Amino acid sequence: MKMTFIGADHQVTGSCHYIQACGKNILVDCGMQQGANPFECCDIPVDEAKLDYVFLTHAHVDHSGNLPLLYARGFRGHVYTTEATVDLCSIMLRDCAHIQMQEAEWKNRKAKRSSGMQAIEPAYTMEDADGIIRRLVPCDYDKVVEISEGISIRFTDIGHLLGSSSIEVWLTEGDITKKIVFSGDIGNKDQPLIKDPIYTKDADYVVMESTYGDRLHSSEKPEYVQDLADVINRTFARGGNVVIPSFAVGRTQEMLYFLRKIKADNLIPMYPKFEVYVDSPLAVEATGVFQKNIYSCYDEEAMELVKSGINPLTFPGLKLAITSDESKQINFDEKPKVIISASGMCEAGRIRHHLKHNLWRPECTILFVGYQAAGTLGRVLVDGVKEVKLFGESVEVRADIRQLPGMSGHADKNGLIEWVNAFEKKPARVFIVHGEDSVCNLFSECLKIEHGQRAYAPYSGTRFDLITNTIEYEAAPVIIKKRTNIVSDVFARLLAAGQRLIAVIHKNEGGANKDLAKFADQINALCDKWER
Repeated sequence: MKMTFIGADHQVTGSCHYIQACGKNILVDCGMQQGANPFECCDIPVDEAKLDYVFLTHAHVDHSGNLPLLYARGFRGHVYTTEATVDLCSIMLRDCAHIQMQEAEWKNRKAKRSSGMQAIEPAYTMEDADGIIRRLVPCDYDKVVEISEGISIRFTDIGHLLGSSSIEVWLTEGDITKKIVFSGDIGNKDQPLIKDPIYTKDADYVVMESTYGDRLHSSEKPEYVQDLADVINRTFARGGNVVIPSFAVGRTQEMLYFLRKIKADNLIPMYPKFEVYVDSPLAVEATGVFQKNIYSCYDEEAMELVKSGINPLTFPGLKLAITSDESKQINFDEKPKVIISASGMCEAGRIRHHLKHNLWRPECTILFVGYQAAGTLGRVLVDGVKEVKLFGESVEVRADIRQLPGMSGHADKNGLIEWVNAFEKKPARVFIVHGEDSVCNLFSECLKIEHGQRAYAPYSGTRFDLITNTIEYEAAPVIIKKRTNIVSDVFARLLAAGQRLIAVIHKNEGGANKDLAKFADQINALCDKWER
């Protein structure tokens, strides 16, 4: 019964944890890295084809984005998660695949113009995304699900995103049972639309995030609606646009919720009929998912609107841009307007086009409404850079760069402490992950010294024995010397296929001799064809 830390250890993105128990190989989350990460992540200790299950906390790509890569490398097990997360992943993972394929195509066009550059393949394709989506298994909140002999799980609403959860995992070998709780991303209280986090009462071990483990949100309840209205009024008075880089899933829907309220209360008297553009096909689809999961995920305030016949996510003047042509037309409209576009950290997508058209204009405002990871374009802009490069061109930053106060889907330091202190008995060990390097250390020390928790912040590769409560191997940080490319070559894909073949061979052990002989003949025939 072992647990190995793979990703988001002393860094904020790429969450991934490996469990070996009850004869099964399990991952909890399989996220994509975003922005600049200081440390190397170790490989999963087994071939992907030998993984049996994935337990997924929520749909954000830093937790789910590498699931199609698992499929591309031979994984054919099931991914257990909440129903709303299944719905969101069904659109988000296809979007990730689309971006991967687009970037590979762009890099290959560039390679043709440069001698010595090799053609590359996307890390995964749309077929891989579709394949893993078919492996998603929806689960209800608060219901214990028996996965296999000795393994049970339960999802608890953690209030971070529609469908987000912490996961309780029970592992039983012989007469020994251990319970691990994976926090996922712990939500901020009093967010629009979704419920507050629900606390868990008991655990032997806890693996918890620490994104905001070194900072506090304002002690006063944020006035999201009025603060947003103030930004819009000031910007429109200058004749500019408000451009909001927003995560397509979660944050965009929250912004629509606020904007509906602003319109209903006539808080922009100068332009009462102002238009709001949502320029993200993914965001449009995700909004539909929110509407589908009203009864299982909405909070009381949102439900009151629904019961009174009001759609909390739509209003007069809302424009949805789906096609590329519709997106381009937005910047030809000279009227002051609000533009909501993905991605939230400005790393990809249509938002970069809107930045190119608006960053140089002093009358415009770029309003950030979510966390900006180190190394992302969003973080660079928030930190005050004067010039950026977009599509190969230098763009002067003259627009007003703002952040909406208190706008965060993550619990702050006090919220994190409240969550972990809600366990009625202190866990035997609290592992601190999913935070910047210094934050993991600071928050871990805070829990130890001020709250008596046995906290520890592991580096990637650290292996822990869950039965004996001992660190079997303590990994040291490995500094990244060269940034890993987001795409892989075709040969790596071929090797992954070979690993899957080996796994399939092992699974056929004990089969009928006639079938095994036929299988062997087919493999040998394939080898004869390709042997060089």
